[in-house]
Amino acid sequence: MPYKAHDLDYKGESSGVHNWMTQDGHSYYWHPEWLHIAEDQTGLHAKEQLDVNAGEHGTKTQAVTAILKHLNDWVVDSLGKHQEIEDLAKISENELKK
Repeated sequence: MPYKAHDLDYKGESSGVHNWMTQDGHSYYWHPEWLHIAEDQTGLHAKEQLDVNAGEHGTKTQAVTAILKHLNDWVVDSLGKHQEIEDLAKISENELKK
């Protein structure tokens, strides 16, 4: 199940830096002058670039989109490396349907 915007908890803004937290406690940060989202308030550890046109500034909506892309790419990559996780999920899903 992919991450959606409602899976992110917006924690507000401090000194221009906006913060969102996932349900499992991972924070992501963005500042209007950054063209990326980061896992730290300084923005030094970029995790995903914002999809903006040359010469434009990013928006909160673009930051959320970048966070969701980063999270969903991570899930796909993790499942690709660990097929047993997906197999167990399918077995559990079938058991629930019984």
